[in-house]
Amino acid sequence: MKRKVAVIYGGYSSEANVSQKSAGTIFERLDRNLFVPYMVEITRTSWHVHHNGGVFPIDKNKFTFLTDEEEVAFDVAYIIIHGTPGEDGKLQAYFDMIGLPYANSNQFAAALTFNKWACNSFLRAFGINTAKAILIRKGDTPNPIEIADELGFPCFVKPNDGGSSYGVTKVKTLMEMPDAIAKAFSEGDEVVVEAFISGREVTCGLYFDGETLVPLPVTELIPEGEYFDYDAKYEGKSQEITPAEIPDEWTKMVQDTSKLIYRRIGLTGIARIDYIITGEGKLYLLEANTNPGFSSASIVPQQIEADGKEMMAVLTQVIESVL
Repeated sequence: MKRKVAVIYGGYSSEANVSQKSAGTIFERLDRNLFVPYMVEITRTSWHVHHNGGVFPIDKNKFTFLTDEEEVAFDVAYIIIHGTPGEDGKLQAYFDMIGLPYANSNQFAAALTFNKWACNSFLRAFGINTAKAILIRKGDTPNPIEIADELGFPCFVKPNDGGSSYGVTKVKTLMEMPDAIAKAFSEGDEVVVEAFISGREVTCGLYFDGETLVPLPVTELIPEGEYFDYDAKYEGKSQEITPAEIPDEWTKMVQDTSKLIYRRIGLTGIARIDYIITGEGKLYLLEANTNPGFSSASIVPQQIEADGKEMMAVLTQVIESVL
Protein backbone atom coordinates (compact mmCIF):
# COMPACT_ATOMS: atom_id res chain seq x y z
CA MET A 1 0.00 0.00 0.00
CA LYS A 2 1.31 3.48 -0.86
CA ARG A 3 2.27 5.64 2.11
CA LYS A 4 0.66 9.05 2.49
CA VAL A 5 3.36 11.71 2.94
CA ALA A 6 2.68 15.19 4.30
CA VAL A 7 5.22 17.53 2.70
CA ILE A 8 5.06 20.38 5.21
CA TYR A 9 6.15 23.89 4.25
CA GLY A 10 5.59 27.54 5.08
CA GLY A 11 6.23 28.51 8.68
CA TYR A 12 6.27 31.75 10.62
CA SER A 13 9.56 33.31 9.50
CA SER A 14 10.94 35.26 6.56
CA GLU A 15 12.02 31.96 5.02
CA ALA A 16 8.47 30.84 4.16
CA ASN A 17 8.97 31.62 0.47
CA VAL A 18 12.16 29.54 0.35
CA SER A 19 10.34 26.71 2.13
CA GLN A 20 7.61 26.68 -0.52
CA LYS A 21 10.17 26.26 -3.29
CA SER A 22 11.89 23.43 -1.43
CA ALA A 23 8.57 21.68 -0.81
CA GLY A 24 7.70 21.88 -4.50
CA THR A 25 10.88 20.04 -5.41
CA ILE A 26 10.31 17.30 -2.84
CA PHE A 27 6.65 16.93 -3.83
CA GLU A 28 7.63 16.46 -7.48
CA ARG A 29 10.49 14.03 -6.76
CA LEU A 30 8.71 11.62 -4.44
CA ASP A 31 8.24 8.17 -6.00
CA ARG A 32 4.56 7.87 -6.93
CA ASN A 33 4.90 4.09 -7.00
CA LEU A 34 5.56 4.15 -3.26
CA PHE A 35 4.08 7.38 -1.91
CA VAL A 36 1.06 9.64 -2.19
CA PRO A 37 2.36 13.13 -1.35
CA TYR A 38 0.26 16.02 -0.06
CA MET A 39 1.32 19.66 0.16
CA VAL A 40 0.61 20.86 3.72
CA GLU A 41 1.04 24.58 4.39
CA ILE A 42 1.51 25.94 7.89
CA THR A 43 1.07 29.67 8.53
CA ARG A 44 0.39 31.68 11.68
CA THR A 45 -3.32 31.81 10.85
CA SER A 46 -3.98 28.44 9.23
CA TRP A 47 -2.79 24.85 8.80
CA HIS A 48 -4.21 23.43 5.58
CA VAL A 49 -3.73 20.95 2.74
CA HIS A 50 -3.67 21.85 -0.95
CA HIS A 51 -5.31 18.87 -2.63
CA ASN A 52 -7.00 18.39 -6.02
CA GLY A 53 -7.47 22.12 -6.48
CA GLY A 54 -9.02 22.62 -3.05
CA VAL A 55 -7.83 23.82 0.34
CA PHE A 56 -8.71 21.68 3.35
CA PRO A 57 -8.08 22.64 7.01
CA ILE A 58 -5.95 20.36 9.17
CA ASP A 59 -7.48 18.96 12.35
CA LYS A 60 -4.62 19.73 14.77
CA ASN A 61 -5.86 17.13 17.27
CA LYS A 62 -4.92 14.31 14.88
CA PHE A 63 -3.13 16.05 11.97
CA THR A 64 -5.76 14.77 9.54
CA PHE A 65 -8.08 16.46 7.05
CA LEU A 66 -11.55 15.81 5.68
CA THR A 67 -12.53 15.63 2.03
CA ASP A 68 -16.05 14.97 0.74
CA GLU A 69 -15.20 11.28 0.61
CA GLU A 70 -13.03 10.52 3.65
CA GLU A 71 -10.83 11.55 6.52
CA VAL A 72 -7.22 11.43 5.34
CA ALA A 73 -4.52 10.46 7.83
CA PHE A 74 -0.82 10.61 6.98
CA ASP A 75 1.69 7.81 7.41
CA VAL A 76 4.73 10.07 7.66
CA ALA A 77 5.66 13.75 7.57
CA TYR A 78 8.49 15.38 5.69
CA ILE A 79 9.12 18.78 7.28
CA ILE A 80 10.72 21.27 4.89
CA ILE A 81 9.99 24.43 6.84
CA HIS A 82 13.06 26.67 7.10
CA GLY A 83 12.70 28.48 10.41
CA THR A 84 10.06 28.15 13.10
CA PRO A 85 8.10 25.95 13.78
CA GLY A 86 9.68 23.22 11.62
CA GLU A 87 13.40 23.78 11.98
CA ASP A 88 13.43 24.58 15.70
CA GLY A 89 11.82 21.36 16.95
CA LYS A 90 8.30 22.59 17.70
CA LEU A 91 6.57 20.48 15.03
CA GLN A 92 8.73 17.48 15.88
CA ALA A 93 7.59 17.65 19.50
CA TYR A 94 3.96 17.88 18.36
CA PHE A 95 4.37 14.87 16.05
CA ASP A 96 6.02 12.90 18.85
CA MET A 97 2.98 13.59 21.01
CA ILE A 98 0.47 12.38 18.42
CA GLY A 99 2.66 9.48 17.23
CA LEU A 100 3.29 10.56 13.62
CA PRO A 101 6.72 9.59 12.23
CA TYR A 102 8.74 12.26 10.45
CA ALA A 103 11.78 12.06 8.16
CA ASN A 104 13.72 14.75 10.00
CA SER A 105 15.90 15.24 13.04
CA ASN A 106 14.17 14.95 16.40
CA GLN A 107 13.02 17.77 18.65
CA PHE A 108 16.26 18.09 20.62
CA ALA A 109 18.56 18.02 17.59
CA ALA A 110 16.42 20.54 15.73
CA ALA A 111 16.17 22.90 18.70
CA LEU A 112 19.91 22.71 19.36
CA THR A 113 21.03 23.35 15.78
CA PHE A 114 18.51 26.17 15.38
CA ASN A 115 20.21 28.01 18.24
CA LYS A 116 23.57 28.81 16.66
CA TRP A 117 25.14 29.94 19.93
CA ALA A 118 24.09 26.84 21.86
CA CYS A 119 25.00 24.44 19.06
CA ASN A 120 28.48 25.84 18.56
CA SER A 121 29.05 25.88 22.33
CA PHE A 122 27.95 22.23 22.52
CA LEU A 123 30.19 21.12 19.65
CA ARG A 124 33.28 22.87 20.98
CA ALA A 125 33.30 20.26 23.74
CA PHE A 126 34.00 17.66 21.04
CA GLY A 127 36.93 19.54 19.54
CA ILE A 128 35.04 21.36 16.78
CA ASN A 129 36.53 24.77 15.96
CA THR A 130 34.12 27.70 15.92
CA ALA A 131 34.55 31.45 15.54
CA LYS A 132 34.80 33.59 18.65
CA ALA A 133 31.37 35.07 19.31
CA ILE A 134 29.21 37.16 21.66
CA LEU A 135 25.52 36.55 22.40
CA ILE A 136 23.14 39.51 22.84
CA ARG A 137 19.64 39.05 24.22
CA LYS A 138 16.75 41.50 24.08
CA GLY A 139 17.05 43.87 27.01
CA ASP A 140 20.85 43.79 26.93
CA THR A 141 22.72 47.02 26.25
CA PRO A 142 25.58 46.00 23.98
CA ASN A 143 28.63 48.23 23.87
CA PRO A 144 30.02 48.40 20.31
CA ILE A 145 33.46 49.40 21.60
CA GLU A 146 33.66 46.37 23.89
CA ILE A 147 32.44 44.12 21.04
CA ALA A 148 35.08 45.55 18.71
CA ASP A 149 37.80 45.04 21.33
CA GLU A 150 36.72 41.44 21.78
CA LEU A 151 36.11 40.40 18.16
CA GLY A 152 37.71 43.01 15.92
CA PHE A 153 36.52 44.12 12.49
CA PRO A 154 35.09 42.97 10.23
CA CYS A 155 32.62 40.83 12.13
CA PHE A 156 29.22 39.33 11.39
CA VAL A 157 26.02 40.27 13.19
CA LYS A 158 23.26 37.70 12.73
CA PRO A 159 20.04 36.42 14.31
CA ASN A 160 20.79 33.53 16.62
CA ASP A 161 17.87 31.53 15.25
CA GLY A 162 17.52 32.66 11.64
CA GLY A 163 18.48 31.31 8.24
CA SER A 164 18.87 32.13 4.55
CA SER A 165 21.03 35.09 5.65
CA TYR A 166 18.00 37.16 6.67
CA GLY A 167 19.06 39.83 9.14
CA VAL A 168 22.80 39.23 8.62
CA THR A 169 25.26 42.13 8.27
CA LYS A 170 29.00 42.17 7.74
CA VAL A 171 30.08 45.02 10.00
CA LYS A 172 33.30 46.92 9.33
CA THR A 173 33.06 49.95 11.62
CA LEU A 174 31.68 50.97 15.02
CA MET A 175 29.14 53.24 13.32
CA GLU A 176 27.55 50.26 11.54
CA MET A 177 27.13 48.14 14.68
CA PRO A 178 23.87 49.57 16.18
CA ASP A 179 21.91 49.32 12.91
CA ALA A 180 23.24 45.82 12.29
CA ILE A 181 22.13 44.66 15.74
CA ALA A 182 18.68 46.22 15.24
CA LYS A 183 18.36 44.48 11.86
CA ALA A 184 19.25 41.12 13.39
CA PHE A 185 16.77 41.64 16.23
CA SER A 186 14.04 42.19 13.63
CA GLU A 187 14.35 38.46 12.84
CA GLY A 188 14.52 37.07 16.39
CA ASP A 189 15.00 37.59 20.12
CA GLU A 190 18.74 36.86 20.24
CA VAL A 191 21.68 38.11 18.20
CA VAL A 192 25.14 36.64 17.72
CA VAL A 193 28.13 38.80 16.85
CA GLU A 194 30.79 36.57 15.36
CA ALA A 195 34.44 37.18 14.54
CA PHE A 196 35.35 37.12 10.87
CA ILE A 197 37.43 34.14 9.74
CA SER A 198 39.27 34.51 6.45
CA GLY A 199 39.19 31.44 4.24
CA ARG A 200 37.22 29.38 1.76
CA GLU A 201 33.58 28.62 2.52
CA VAL A 202 32.53 25.03 1.95
CA THR A 203 29.49 22.94 2.79
CA CYS A 204 28.74 19.23 3.01
CA GLY A 205 25.37 17.52 2.79
CA LEU A 206 24.84 14.09 4.30
CA TYR A 207 22.00 11.73 5.10
CA PHE A 208 21.18 8.43 6.78
CA ASP A 209 19.89 5.87 4.27
CA GLY A 210 18.59 3.41 6.85
CA GLU A 211 21.90 1.58 7.20
CA THR A 212 24.77 3.99 6.53
CA LEU A 213 25.57 7.65 7.10
CA VAL A 214 26.33 8.93 3.60
CA PRO A 215 28.42 12.10 3.11
CA LEU A 216 27.87 13.89 -0.20
CA PRO A 217 30.49 15.71 -2.28
CA VAL A 218 31.73 18.96 -0.77
CA THR A 219 30.68 22.25 -2.38
CA GLU A 220 32.77 25.43 -2.35
CA LEU A 221 30.77 28.66 -2.21
CA ILE A 222 32.23 31.71 -3.93
CA PRO A 223 29.85 34.69 -3.64
CA GLU A 224 29.98 37.70 -5.93
CA GLY A 225 29.63 39.93 -2.88
CA GLU A 226 31.50 39.88 0.39
CA TYR A 227 29.79 36.84 1.87
CA PHE A 228 27.21 34.15 1.07
CA ASP A 229 24.06 36.25 1.52
CA TYR A 230 20.47 35.76 0.31
CA ASP A 231 21.24 36.87 -3.26
CA ALA A 232 24.21 34.52 -3.38
CA LYS A 233 22.08 31.63 -2.11
CA TYR A 234 18.93 32.12 -4.16
CA GLU A 235 19.48 34.69 -6.90
CA GLY A 236 22.50 33.15 -8.59
CA LYS A 237 24.96 35.71 -7.23
CA SER A 238 27.61 33.09 -6.52
CA GLN A 239 29.64 30.23 -7.86
CA GLU A 240 28.85 26.87 -6.29
CA ILE A 241 31.54 24.39 -7.25
CA THR A 242 30.66 20.74 -6.70
CA PRO A 243 32.84 18.81 -6.06
CA ALA A 244 34.93 21.53 -4.47
CA GLU A 245 38.34 22.03 -6.03
CA ILE A 246 40.21 21.53 -2.78
CA PRO A 247 42.88 19.03 -1.71
CA ASP A 248 41.64 15.48 -1.14
CA GLU A 249 42.68 15.66 2.51
CA TRP A 250 40.51 18.75 2.96
CA THR A 251 37.53 16.94 1.43
CA LYS A 252 38.05 14.00 3.79
CA MET A 253 38.41 16.38 6.75
CA VAL A 254 35.11 18.11 5.90
CA GLN A 255 33.22 14.85 5.34
CA ASP A 256 34.62 13.18 8.47
CA THR A 257 33.87 16.24 10.61
CA SER A 258 30.34 16.38 9.18
CA LYS A 259 29.75 12.76 10.13
CA LEU A 260 31.08 13.43 13.63
CA ILE A 261 28.76 16.42 14.07
CA TYR A 262 25.78 14.49 12.67
CA ARG A 263 26.33 11.70 15.20
CA ARG A 264 27.18 13.91 18.17
CA ILE A 265 24.01 15.98 17.79
CA GLY A 266 21.92 12.93 16.87
CA LEU A 267 20.70 14.17 13.51
CA THR A 268 18.35 12.20 11.25
CA GLY A 269 17.47 12.43 7.58
CA ILE A 270 19.20 14.99 5.36
CA ALA A 271 21.43 17.67 6.85
CA ARG A 272 23.98 20.19 5.56
CA ILE A 273 26.92 21.54 7.53
CA ASP A 274 28.77 24.74 6.62
CA TYR A 275 32.41 25.62 7.27
CA ILE A 276 35.32 27.95 6.61
CA ILE A 277 38.72 26.46 5.77
CA THR A 278 41.57 28.84 6.52
CA GLY A 279 44.65 29.16 4.36
CA GLU A 280 46.49 26.93 6.83
CA GLY A 281 43.88 24.20 6.35
CA LYS A 282 42.12 24.65 9.70
CA LEU A 283 38.41 23.89 9.65
CA TYR A 284 35.88 26.15 11.41
CA LEU A 285 32.21 25.28 11.78
CA LEU A 286 29.75 27.97 10.68
CA GLU A 287 26.47 26.15 11.33
CA ALA A 288 24.56 22.89 11.00
CA ASN A 289 21.27 22.85 9.06
CA THR A 290 18.69 20.14 9.77
CA ASN A 291 16.29 21.27 7.01
CA PRO A 292 18.57 22.38 4.17
CA GLY A 293 17.04 23.99 1.11
CA PHE A 294 15.74 21.80 -1.70
CA SER A 295 14.80 24.35 -4.33
CA SER A 296 16.33 24.31 -7.81
CA ALA A 297 18.92 26.81 -6.50
CA SER A 298 19.82 24.78 -3.42
CA ILE A 299 23.10 23.04 -2.72
CA VAL A 300 22.14 19.57 -1.50
CA PRO A 301 20.32 18.65 -4.75
CA GLN A 302 23.49 19.66 -6.61
CA GLN A 303 25.56 17.43 -4.35
CA ILE A 304 23.21 14.48 -4.81
CA GLU A 305 23.50 14.84 -8.59
CA ALA A 306 27.30 15.21 -8.43
CA ASP A 307 27.46 11.99 -6.41
CA GLY A 308 25.69 10.13 -9.22
CA LYS A 309 22.55 9.57 -7.18
CA GLU A 310 18.90 10.16 -8.03
CA MET A 311 17.05 12.53 -5.71
CA MET A 312 14.00 10.26 -5.84
CA ALA A 313 16.03 7.33 -4.55
CA VAL A 314 17.62 9.39 -1.77
CA LEU A 315 14.25 10.72 -0.60
CA THR A 316 12.85 7.17 -0.63
CA GLN A 317 15.72 5.91 1.53
CA VAL A 318 15.36 8.76 4.00
CA ILE A 319 11.60 8.35 4.38
CA GLU A 320 11.66 4.56 4.58
CA SER A 321 14.39 4.72 7.25
CA VAL A 322 11.83 6.12 9.74
CA LEU A 323 8.93 3.82 8.89
